[in-house]
Amino acid sequence: MAIQKKNQLVGLDIGCHSIKLVEIDHARTGLVLKNLGIIGLPPNAIVEGTIKEPEVVVSAIKNLFKNLKVRNKNVAISISGYSVIVKKIALEKKEDSELEAVIYDEAEQYIPFDINEVNLDFDILTILNDSSEEEGAQITSEGMDVMLVAAKKDFVDDYVSLVKASELNPIVMDVDSFALQNALELGIAEQNNCYAIVNIGAEELGINAVKNGISLFTRDSSYGGSEITREIMSEFNITFEEAEKIKLTGTKVDKEKKSLEEIFSSVVSGWVQEIKRALDFVANTYPDESIEKIYVCGGSARISGFRKYLERETTIPVFELNPFENLMVNEKLFDTRYIKYMAPQVAVAVGLALRTIGDK
Repeated sequence: MAIQKKNQLVGLDIGCHSIKLVEIDHARTGLVLKNLGIIGLPPNAIVEGTIKEPEVVVSAIKNLFKNLKVRNKNVAISISGYSVIVKKIALEKKEDSELEAVIYDEAEQYIPFDINEVNLDFDILTILNDSSEEEGAQITSEGMDVMLVAAKKDFVDDYVSLVKASELNPIVMDVDSFALQNALELGIAEQNNCYAIVNIGAEELGINAVKNGISLFTRDSSYGGSEITREIMSEFNITFEEAEKIKLTGTKVDKEKKSLEEIFSSVVSGWVQEIKRALDFVANTYPDESIEKIYVCGGSARISGFRKYLERETTIPVFELNPFENLMVNEKLFDTRYIKYMAPQVAVAVGLALRTIGDK
């Protein structure tokens, strides 16, 4: 059954480097790409997820909606970074009436902030039965795996205020890693495997290890494409805009080619080592699980040499996440080359656009 259009949401990914918008029609024939756009932000408008220049960001969001002629004002947004904690915890089975209180008590062990300063949400993943024998009697205890998500209230409030100032309605607040999981699983028929999603943006590297559609581990680190831009600015004494152009095109005179290669190699090596540390942690924590594939996305996922180096260092096959794989795209409305180019950058926005009003 098709989802009522009034329940559909616009996916709005507010990043440090740019804002991405995706609109998907939930038609009877399937999911159809309706709208897609991106608008850049100046370098200091949002720093490591903190909104420094709200007026600039509001203006960009309004321009994006206006230029794309988007009428739907109901949006799904997401957050990530150090102000957000995602943790899978194990509890004894509780009745719904007492579950929330227990989870708040448990959460304090895992959250490095004052529990009164966070918004807390949770989702029951599985109910577990554990049977044992004691003096001839069969004893069965029940437990549950719970996904805990906590975000600092002031951080969430800043994003909600930003969206409202843009004359939009923030309906769903998601987490980047879950939005990416949504986007990827749209195109995966077999979800019983174990994989990792690596999202590399301008100032953040996010990792999500997933098994059977359930997140095992997430981590956000302060790595990203801006590192390369800053190194190029420093090395060649040029502006941010000039450095960005060199980063994206690789164009610089021959005598400077070696310095450029060293910058790329050094930064990419740092990314790969961070990813390896995270995957080693998953392997040690879940010895029965083995990451079979790595999917990469984000604005910096195509940085020269990154995918090849990651595959060589981890010995795990690496693929680019294509969120459009199972979406119907009208080639009369969208340039297929542009769609292909934008795919890794808009994966979070696609995942958000798949959400609907009333989702948990």
